[in-house]
Amino acid sequence: MVLSGWSCNNEPAQGDTFDVSMISTEERVINSGRGTFMQDCSACHNFIQDGIGPHLGGVTARRSYEWLKKFIANPKAMVDAGDEDAVALYERYKVYMPTFGMYSEDRLDAIIAFLHSKPAPAVTETSEHAVDDLMNPIEEEVQFSGIVVDLEYKWTLPPSSENIPVTRLVKMDFIPGTDRLFIADLRGRMYELTGDTFAEYLDMNRLEPDFIHKPGLATGFGSFTFHPEFEKNGLFYTTHTEPARNKPADFMIEDSIETTLQWVLTERKVNDPQSPEFEGTSRELFRIDMATGIHGMQEIRFNNTVSSGDPDYGNLYVCLGDGGSVGRRILHLTQDPSKPWGAIARINPSGNNSRNGMYGIPSDNPDFGDGNPTEVYAYGFRNPHRIIWDRQGKLIVSGIGQHRIEELNVVEPGLNYGWPRREGTFVIDPMKSMTYIQAAPENDDPKYTVPALQFDHDEANAISGGYVYDGDLLAPMKGKYVFGGIVRGRLFLAENADLKVGETQYPSEWKIRYQGEMTDLQKLCNHDRVDLRFGRDHEGELYIFTKADGKVYKLVSAEMMDDHSI
Repeated sequence: MVLSGWSCNNEPAQGDTFDVSMISTEERVINSGRGTFMQDCSACHNFIQDGIGPHLGGVTARRSYEWLKKFIANPKAMVDAGDEDAVALYERYKVYMPTFGMYSEDRLDAIIAFLHSKPAPAVTETSEHAVDDLMNPIEEEVQFSGIVVDLEYKWTLPPSSENIPVTRLVKMDFIPGTDRLFIADLRGRMYELTGDTFAEYLDMNRLEPDFIHKPGLATGFGSFTFHPEFEKNGLFYTTHTEPARNKPADFMIEDSIETTLQWVLTERKVNDPQSPEFEGTSRELFRIDMATGIHGMQEIRFNNTVSSGDPDYGNLYVCLGDGGSVGRRILHLTQDPSKPWGAIARINPSGNNSRNGMYGIPSDNPDFGDGNPTEVYAYGFRNPHRIIWDRQGKLIVSGIGQHRIEELNVVEPGLNYGWPRREGTFVIDPMKSMTYIQAAPENDDPKYTVPALQFDHDEANAISGGYVYDGDLLAPMKGKYVFGGIVRGRLFLAENADLKVGETQYPSEWKIRYQGEMTDLQKLCNHDRVDLRFGRDHEGELYIFTKADGKVYKLVSAEMMDDHSI
């Protein structure tokens, strides 16, 4: 067999025939496999076109039952053993599929039965779509900046699963004007970090009876942020997921489209801002339907660089992905500034002029030409994953890409950042193939705003957004935007002064030392898949935390070196 049949077209390799008699066609078994697929696989795969991994429509006509069963159980072992097709998949997608060796024989049989029930898509990714495809869109390689940073171990958070990743640590943040530091796990718990210890602040599983943290890579307790005046008003905000159609959504997807879950934005008011654990009341601001379990409401934040009296003071920014809708060729939800999918929303939680009356729409929000400001502040994002401001008020948003390009955007109100017609500075045609990208025309449509920074998947599979460093411990990092790459755990930076609207930069790499020895995050985690995040404390100092092992490290010193001295 050859891999060309896996994703470039939907026909089995010439001469290949597979015995499917061992694959169950019982409805009960197929439904069981569907549940497993939605829980564990739908974040990376669909049955229409490639995503993080290959589309799986018609896969049992392209791969044998035995091969699929072996690959699902331990894909890395097959790659390491030199299996031709497994190696080709790894080289194409630049990532190991997670291992599912914990599945029972019955569960493996069920998921293959479900895959067998899904035929090849009607629109195929044929060679005609790939005529101008850029397999290596950015030939330049990321160079070492010379900066080496020392890490200091701080905490290991409690496991929230028996399986890797043992935690799903997602965000670290502090209460404005204080040194109180918090961290959240997507599976529902939020902790306060104090000195070398930590204590549970809230558990979403108890707080929200309909809370779910599956399916998807990033569902659950998505984000939290404290009001700039939390010490006075006790207000903070959270996002979390609930089952599909659980309640009427403020932003609904029509009933004819299957949805996977809802994201909910909630205001919480504590009885005592100094309390070590949450006690208080909650008020739902809005909920939104999502077509799949990916690219949801994964980030919320206030602009804490402004003071009372500034027009932006107290406005909450809400990052909303496309919900995986584009991967299912549901295109009318994005590239439409009247809809919040694939957009950054900006709301005033203390107002009431929204359609549901639960929040306000700032009068200086964009009106997109109709004279009526909307929640949408900027749009055209696949997955606006992290959002920060520098000290001068520049808004920087990291965007996780589809199959080739990762990007940073400097965001200004009313601008269109291109998804799903653009990926970085490149053209994508979502009705033909999400796999292939082409160079943009010389005189590209000016309605699309190019990213301030981009790199391709030769360097990292997904961007992990960070911060502009303005602390005191890392002198070589001053004034640099510091971030990383999933899943290989690489560490990147760029000069913040060079990040501008309409100009696209390329990052450099920095490296780490732990206990005096050069290392990397794969070694520290003892795992090939490094799902890393960055945090910052009230002094501007940075932290790295990793989901595979639940550990948190502080960046404590840095020096300039060269390749020959490390």
